[in-house]
Order: sequence, then structure tokens, then C-alpha cells
Amino acid sequence: MFTAFMVISSVWTVEMQALLTDTATVQTILNTFLSGMILLVSIVVSINSIVLSHDITSVETQENRIQGAINFRRDLGDLTDIGENPSDPSSFLRAMSRLISARAQALTDELDGLEQDVAEEIDEYVESVSAAAEQLGAVEETSGAEFAVLWKGIGFDYGSYIERSRTLTTSGATPSERFDDLIEAFELFAVGKEYFKTLYYTREVSQLSQTLLVVALPAILFNASAIITINGGVLPAGTILGLPSLQTFLAFTFTISIAPYLVLTAYMLRLSTVARLTASGGIFSLK
Repeated sequence: MFTAFMVISSVWTVEMQALLTDTATVQTILNTFLSGMILLVSIVVSINSIVLSHDITSVETQENRIQGAINFRRDLGDLTDIGENPSDPSSFLRAMSRLISARAQALTDELDGLEQDVAEEIDEYVESVSAAAEQLGAVEETSGAEFAVLWKGIGFDYGSYIERSRTLTTSGATPSERFDDLIEAFELFAVGKEYFKTLYYTREVSQLSQTLLVVALPAILFNASAIITINGGVLPAGTILGLPSLQTFLAFTFTISIAPYLVLTAYMLRLSTVARLTASGGIFSLK
């Protein structure tokens, strides 16, 4: 914003100076920014109320929530390697990658005695699942950011694999026990992914409200001071960075005023992207 304003001012210096001094355009824009930033502060209060309402519940609700998390961790520990206790997205994806891959490879032990076309179909399915599981567990290749790790988990389309497993099982030509074990692993991954997604939403919304407060309050004070300075005509004449002081001052003012909106846009784009992808990545899909 600052660079764009400075470039425009350097190209049309005289015209910009006339526009900024002879009309009320600047005051109108700054007043609009000021009203919007004050509205953002009220939005922050509403967001915090929503986040807090999730935690301010009865003892029974808290007990059920904690008990559910404990049961899930116990089920996960029973199915993963001894001593493995995944508690973060990266370790969870690695554990589920090994579990899904192992249970998919176990299907190849049941190929003896099956018709050739059925055996080839199962073998192709095992290769597809194993390749997807290997990619799921390659979290070291990500940048390390939690959003990147969550993104890798979102990209794993477990719904189509569950459907394919049930299709192969209901055909009657293949044993169902191995497929049931694999489906159990997919379902465990689905629950864990949704739980980590909920934690991600909660943390991002909390950080959004905190960041907006930190950015918006100084921006409101600076914007209000800029309006008073311009209306009072107390800005000293001269040049700053090779341009009239008014133009450089407004470049700073517009940049600071738009900062809260940029913060809100960045957070909303991330949250909406995760919501859109997870809405079409489960067993049911709108595609």
C-alpha cells in the first residue's frame, strides 16, 4: 500500500497534491477507515465470546470431553507401536501413515486362492493406499508450520478408500477381516483429523482476535490523529522522501489504516480454505 501510493505520487505529484489539498476526499476515506476499524474491535469481542462459550460449560460436559480425548488416545496407543504416543499433528500423521500402510500391506497375505482379476484389483488398491500413506507421513518435507502439516492431513482422501474397501468386501470374493482392520485405521485417522482441525480453528480464532486488537487499537489512534492533523492544517510544509510532506504522511496513514483489514483477510483466507477442503474430504461430499 505504501509503495503503491508513493509510486503514484511520484508519477503524478502535482495532480495528487491538488487532489489531497483541494477536496475532502482524504477526510472521507480516513473517516471510513476509522469507522471500519472501530467495527472490527466489536467483531473481536464477538469472536472472543464465541471461543469462550466453548470452554465455559458444565462439569459434566468438560468430563465427557476429557473422557472422549482419553479414550481416543487409548485407542490410538493400542493400534500404534509400543511406546508411541502421538500428541501433535506431525507425530499423529507419521503414526497413522505407518498403521495404514501396515494394514494395507496385510491385505496381500490374503491373495492366495483368489481369482486373478480380484487379486490384481486388491493389489492395485494396496499400492494406491500405501503410496497415499507414505505421502501422508512425509511431514518432514513440509515447512514445519502447523498449517502445512494440517494441509497434508486434509489432502488424504480417506473417504474414497473406505468406500473402495467396502466395495471389495461386499463383492464376496475377498475376506473381510483385513479390510475391517484397514477401515478401522481410516476411521481413527478421520476422528483425529477432525479433532486437530477443531484445535486449529480455536487457536487461529483466538490469535485473530488478539492480533486484531494489537493492530487495530494503535491504527485507530494514528488514524484519528491524522484526521485532526489534516483538518487543522498543522502538517509542516516541505518534502519527505522526495515528495511533498502531505503525500508521504498520507502514504503512511493509509498503510497503517489498512493493516487491520489485511490481518483479517489473511486469517479468514486460511480458515475458509481449511473449511472448504474438509467439507469435501470426508465420506460424504458435495462434489
